[in-house]
Amino acid sequence: MASDPIYRIKFLNQNEIYEIYAHNVYQSDLWGFLEVENIVFGSQSAMVVDPSEEKLKKQFEDVERSYIPMQAIIRIDEVKHEGPAKITEVKGTVTPFPVMPPRN
Repeated sequence: MASDPIYRIKFLNQNEIYEIYAHNVYQSDLWGFLEVENIVFGSQSAMVVDPSEEKLKKQFEDVERSYIPMQAIIRIDEVKHEGPAKITEVKGTVTPFPVMPPRN
């Protein structure tokens, strides 16, 4: 039996790169946003605790669905299993891709 796919989503958030894992990723009905559901975190079997993963767990603990702006997305990969969620600092300058709103 095939297991549910797992996606690794990397996105920019306030001068940091967030890397999270989720089972569901959709184009949102909200224009310009990506919808992420069923966020998963690796099991903590090791004695060493990663502070960035703990920060992400706390940030997303009560979140059922997250809407991430499309221009913040760096990369989405389908992976075989989840890894550690993490936050890394941006080194250098990152300029978001300009997006024009639709005209009426």
